[in-house]
Amino acid sequence: MSASGPRLQPTLFELSKPGRGSGKVPHPPHDALDRLPAEHRRDTPPALPEVNEPEAVRHWVNLSQMNHAVDTGFYPLGSCTMKWNPKVNEWAARQPGFAQLHPLAPDAVAQGTLQLLWELEQILIEISGMRAVTLQPAAGAHGELTGILMVREYHRSRGDANRTDVLVPDSAHGTNPATATMAGLRTISIKAAPNGRTDLEAFRTALGPSTAAVMITNPSTMGLFESEVGELIDAVHAAGALAYMDGANLNAILGRFKPGEAGFDVMHINTHKTFSTPHGGGGPGAGPVAVGETLEPFLPAPRVLREPDGSFRLERAGERPTSIGRMRSFVGSTGVLVRAYAYLRTHGASGLAEITDDAVLAANYLKQRLADSGAYDIPFPGPCKHEFIASATSIKRKTGVRTLDIAKRLLDHGFHAPTVYFPLTVDEAMLIEPTETESIETLDAFADALIAIAAEAETEPEVVKTAPHTAPVRRLDEAGAARNPNLRWRPAAGAWTPCPD
Repeated sequence: MSASGPRLQPTLFELSKPGRGSGKVPHPPHDALDRLPAEHRRDTPPALPEVNEPEAVRHWVNLSQMNHAVDTGFYPLGSCTMKWNPKVNEWAARQPGFAQLHPLAPDAVAQGTLQLLWELEQILIEISGMRAVTLQPAAGAHGELTGILMVREYHRSRGDANRTDVLVPDSAHGTNPATATMAGLRTISIKAAPNGRTDLEAFRTALGPSTAAVMITNPSTMGLFESEVGELIDAVHAAGALAYMDGANLNAILGRFKPGEAGFDVMHINTHKTFSTPHGGGGPGAGPVAVGETLEPFLPAPRVLREPDGSFRLERAGERPTSIGRMRSFVGSTGVLVRAYAYLRTHGASGLAEITDDAVLAANYLKQRLADSGAYDIPFPGPCKHEFIASATSIKRKTGVRTLDIAKRLLDHGFHAPTVYFPLTVDEAMLIEPTETESIETLDAFADALIAIAAEAETEPEVVKTAPHTAPVRRLDEAGAARNPNLRWRPAAGAWTPCPD
């Protein structure tokens, strides 16, 4: 393994010593294993490392400090909204009344949680301008699938089973076409207009009797607001199809634009991007789906209902036969939803609008700094929303340094890279989203680092091409790791090493 310094450490297996991990507090009886029936005992002990408690704790804490995280540095992933999230929302989600409530608890015992979920739905209805919300989906992609399944069921309920096409811009998230495929529909990719926005005429030409839905991200993955979205939605509805809005970029329009009022029929909301839960840690997410009147009958079951006496309950089995059924166990990722509720109640309507204003301001400031430097290509000049695209095409042409090299070199400057090579329609793309939570000093430092790396590519291109130089490990063989995943530890043997030079 190629290391740049002493930060790498032995694995737990290499630290292991026979008998070292046997001390337990309280100590188990000496005959504990003998008390188990022989048919339930292993023939050989599990091959687990044996270390004492301090060694185990130090091992994992040291590993955690080798990671780049939003708690330790800037994380400008475009289209992912890696924002700072208030720790008080973690406290709220850990409250025993929420965290220790059994998911099968009777409605009478779960009134507090049911009320919170119902109130969260009402807040999301107001934010989205929609008619109703389901909190079941586990993430944005799961929300997409939920929305498109409702669209499919809507058409089938009307005897219109021939609507099998979903129109998607070529700059869309990869989950959009995957969603259509999983729902048994066909994706039709529509090229963007030269200005990066939706090509309205191309969509109008593609619309027809086989179109089930159009999926649009607004603002788009180009960081641009779709200024002709009203005309597009009118054309979609005139063709008998429905309009889906990918809510991944909701951080740019909170309190300023309501998709439902614009005519969208369905959208998902990434609460783990927009409303507090730390994003990207591999834990649970939540992707509530908001719908207009047309799709309300098809929402997943069970929904949280408020009774005339003010109490709350879950829908009973079979109570709403038009439902597409259950999309998630129980009522969804409740802990994530508690965080979202705390975040929303803390900020209020005016605070959400300020989030949008600050996110848009930060992105435009950073975009202008890079544009003024001339170090990078800016494919779509002019104002953006909460994110923007910079390209290293000119740098690659002159020096051979590519976007991936720049991304790795940023680690040496203490920054995580932005999203790279997305959207696919822009060569050597960097999709940069500073979010509303970063200070101007952080934005300036990030811009300075990007500009310095561009200058370094001119004078010392090999330094950039071989970065990172200060990370715990040097550049990994990412393609090799993807093709030959090593999911368990074993000693390196022969010529193979996990991170070859």
